[in-house]
Amino acid sequence: MRRLSVALFVTVSAVCFSHLASAADLPVKAPIYKAPVAPPPYNWTGFYVGGNIGYSWGNVDSAFFSPDLPSIGLPATFPDTVKPQGVIGGGQIGYNWQASPNWVFGIETDFQGSGQKDSHRFTQNFTVVGAGPGTATVTHEEKLEWFGTVRGRIGYAFWDNVMLYGTGGLAYGQVSTAVAGFGGTAFASGGGSVSDSTTKVGWTVGGGVEGAIPNTRNWTWKIEYLYMDLGTANYTFSVPSPSGYFTLSNKITDNILRGGINYRF
Repeated sequence: MRRLSVALFVTVSAVCFSHLASAADLPVKAPIYKAPVAPPPYNWTGFYVGGNIGYSWGNVDSAFFSPDLPSIGLPATFPDTVKPQGVIGGGQIGYNWQASPNWVFGIETDFQGSGQKDSHRFTQNFTVVGAGPGTATVTHEEKLEWFGTVRGRIGYAFWDNVMLYGTGGLAYGQVSTAVAGFGGTAFASGGGSVSDSTTKVGWTVGGGVEGAIPNTRNWTWKIEYLYMDLGTANYTFSVPSPSGYFTLSNKITDNILRGGINYRF
């Protein structure tokens, strides 16, 4: 009986050891690899609103005309150029439509406050028959008070969330002019000033780059340049002279460079 128990113990031990050894040789199952989920492609479609700040510089090419000038030995018309420049700032609102993986079409309107101004002072010698020679000093000042645009945009997204775009459309703005003069001869002298403002409508064209701010999908940055032409502003001023008036014609152009931020809905 004792020999049978020992034999049974040895047999069971051998079987258990054999199963343990076989289990140790089984391959370990590797963990399942899950690829990271890629973010969806950037999409430009939707409304946006934002703000901007920049700098603007331009030309006002002027032509003064007075029928009285030939009587004192001067031409009836003479030119002048003033170069208004200054800081600008404002806001914009628009809509984009992404027509393909790369092409983006849109419309945008903006309104800007402007600190642009410049003045030019010049002196002109003249001679009055019977009164002798004299000198006239004239100060000519121009300002762009505010302006706005309504433009179409065509963009191409080179890097998914960064696009280059061209833009163009309607431009409008308020311009003001002021002329102050002092003139005199050995026998008499006098002076005065006149001013006026008007709202002009013209056109604008330009381009820029816009891109998503890193780690966001709603905020974008942009840098933009526009050339603006507001046409010609004509003024007639009443003055104490034989004819009673002089005219001023201003051709107004401007260069706009600005940076901005948009929030896309």
